[in-house]
Amino acid sequence: MTDDPSRRRILRNTGVLTGAALLAGIPGGPAGTAQAVPAAGGSSSPVVELPAGRLRGAVEGGLTVFKGVPYAAPPVGALRWRPAQPHPGWTGTRDATAFGPSAPQLYREGGDAVLGTHGAPPFSEDCLTLNVWTPGADDARRPVLVWIHGGGFVSGSGSLPNYSGETFARDGDLVVVTLNYRLGPLGYLYFGEDGAGGNFWFTDQLAALRWVRDNIAAFGGDPDHITLAGQSGGALSVAALAGARPAGRPLFRRAILQSPPLGLQIPTRAESLQRSAAYLDILGAENVAELRALRWPRLIAATIEMFKRTGSWGYWSTPFLPVLDEVTLTRGPAELLLAGPGADIDLLIGWTREEAAFAFALSEPYAAATKEQVLGRARDTFGARAAEAYTAYEEARPGASPVDVLMDLIGDDLFRMPCIDLAERRAARGRPVWAYQFDLPTPAHGGRLGAAHCLELPFVFDNFDKWSQAPFLAGLNPRIRDGLAGAVHASWISFVRTGDPNHRPMPDWPRYERGSRTTMSLDSVTGTVDDLAGYWRRLRRPTAR
Repeated sequence: MTDDPSRRRILRNTGVLTGAALLAGIPGGPAGTAQAVPAAGGSSSPVVELPAGRLRGAVEGGLTVFKGVPYAAPPVGALRWRPAQPHPGWTGTRDATAFGPSAPQLYREGGDAVLGTHGAPPFSEDCLTLNVWTPGADDARRPVLVWIHGGGFVSGSGSLPNYSGETFARDGDLVVVTLNYRLGPLGYLYFGEDGAGGNFWFTDQLAALRWVRDNIAAFGGDPDHITLAGQSGGALSVAALAGARPAGRPLFRRAILQSPPLGLQIPTRAESLQRSAAYLDILGAENVAELRALRWPRLIAATIEMFKRTGSWGYWSTPFLPVLDEVTLTRGPAELLLAGPGADIDLLIGWTREEAAFAFALSEPYAAATKEQVLGRARDTFGARAAEAYTAYEEARPGASPVDVLMDLIGDDLFRMPCIDLAERRAARGRPVWAYQFDLPTPAHGGRLGAAHCLELPFVFDNFDKWSQAPFLAGLNPRIRDGLAGAVHASWISFVRTGDPNHRPMPDWPRYERGSRTTMSLDSVTGTVDDLAGYWRRLRRPTAR
């Protein structure tokens, strides 16, 4: 693709945007009266009163922080593979100065060669807790940002330092919430017991969101001004939650979807039951009742074999997936942002340029991929036009090897083109949507990763000190890195506060409209590009205009 300077408004990211500069052009939030009043407590141990009981937090770096707050009953024993249930509450004052355990998941010391560790002990099934960062547990009614972590439906935690809410709370005067939810087999297996639903992960997140709506005023937040954000599997969760129809006011009014894998084919009940049967076979169990008798480490260990049984060459491995159970999820997540309660949500959506490099660029078997193999995979997407598509991808990346073509194809299948399709359909309905592509490549691993999946995360949070162990950040120029992070972080703050990512001194970022198809390119030179993926859109949909 060529870059026409006349269609691009540029900002060279050569400095750091901090403090007042971050907030330039971002108006304050609405004022009001909090739903609960903080109880007496020392400045270093703030206390709030909630319907469930009293909580004592801590002051960290000038922010008031509450950690490990239960939002639902522990999903253990008879509640394993059951929808999230209300927490019974507690007596006395509950300490909320330490994070709760993360959801059970596979763990390897040091993690992988791209992201590093994405979830560390302690793990426990008693994991349904959340964390709150706030400038003050007062009656300021600040905008609220709720973050849902990703991790391929098998890893991650709301208590990871990477996802600390401190930068957003401090720089944006926001209340920030992160949460844990059930992962892997404990969150995504479907058994269809007595006509019951599945998607236990969804019931967890929905319970957390309802908790935020009902309690966040006690922490200085505005329950009518909530933005729900997530990345990868977390972004897919955000889209799914957009379809929730709670009684009374909406659960959130804005959504940020970072690299949502909207190209995933969400299995039906019958298809999900087949996956569950494979899982039962791995463990030698006859039914879910027998699984409930097993300890969770054995359940999680079976994930390794599930990767093998569900994987397919040329596809991103996802051993556990949501299910169209017709109870919690009746349509694909993207559809829920086009009609019903999700249609009116302000939407910021984007992807990274080389999404699939995260999973494939460092793989020795895939490095040996042949053109014939990749053409075979391309036929799944393009049918009779596979050869034409292969040539187009090859020409767009001079010197591309077959695996380079494969990665671009997978990234488009899973992320970029479904995101663009959603933006197209929202724009056609006159619904607000802003789009971006994160283009800054990392020099790590000899530059093989490019702008890989997850690379935008430390820029969004602007907290590189929390990512010191992430291999994919090695070698980034600090001046460019910090300048771009300041601009991106401020855009996210602006969107949370106003529903619009524009701020000074970033170039103008128009909404995505059918006439211009404007997408913001986030790179060392930041600016907008019109119809950034037009050729690929037309190649996949020949009748598109």
